[in-house]
Amino acid sequence: MTLAAQRTRALLEQAWLPILLIVIWYFASAASTNPFLPPLSRIWESFLVELTTGDLIAHTVASMRNIVAGLFLGVVVGIVVGIAIGKSRALRSILNPYLQFARSVPQVALVPIIIGALGITALPKIWAIAFACIWPVLLNTVDGVRAIDPGVRDLVKSYRIGTRLELFKVVLPAALPQMMAGMRISLSVAVVVMVVSEIYGATEGIGYFINYSKGLFQPESTWMGTLLVGLLGYLLSVLFLVIEKRALHWYHASAE
Repeated sequence: MTLAAQRTRALLEQAWLPILLIVIWYFASAASTNPFLPPLSRIWESFLVELTTGDLIAHTVASMRNIVAGLFLGVVVGIVVGIAIGKSRALRSILNPYLQFARSVPQVALVPIIIGALGITALPKIWAIAFACIWPVLLNTVDGVRAIDPGVRDLVKSYRIGTRLELFKVVLPAALPQMMAGMRISLSVAVVVMVVSEIYGATEGIGYFINYSKGLFQPESTWMGTLLVGLLGYLLSVLFLVIEKRALHWYHASAE
């Protein structure tokens, strides 16, 4: 079987179930008279209308900006702090109770507090997303650093390898699979917190669009915004998977 045929087969294997569900939804909702369960055809028409006005694109761009900025900030802080804690037994012993407390606080519960304190601009949403994204990355990074083979640690000490060289040649490569796993979790968390923060207080974004449509009793637009969030999350996950496979090609090759 050629490579093109293999790719086509893999694509069909992944696509048949979503296509089947869409077809079932289309026919099952065609005769719906429930205003909260509009026909799929009307949701699609609403999507085309919003797309032509350009408002939907503007809201999507605003949401993507918040996700990317918040995720980037959370990942950077999570990795830096996670490496420091993972390498220091003293830091782990001091900070562990506080970390466990902070990670136990529901991130969405902090959204109204952050927005109330900082306003409805993009900045508080970015901070809320960043705070939510820190913990999966931080804790996975700590686990990844701690899991480094003790023999490798002894070798580093024996050869008196410098801190910078140790970080880039030993610590980061060894902990990277765990870090990427934490980032994958943080990506999903970022989408959820993005929607919640934009619903609570915003003038733009997909979450704002969903809340605004609900207020105007436009169920088609509300459904469309909700489906758009799901599609956005899926596309971001696919993109991240591609990046992860490239960054961890050596890891996946050894696993196979």
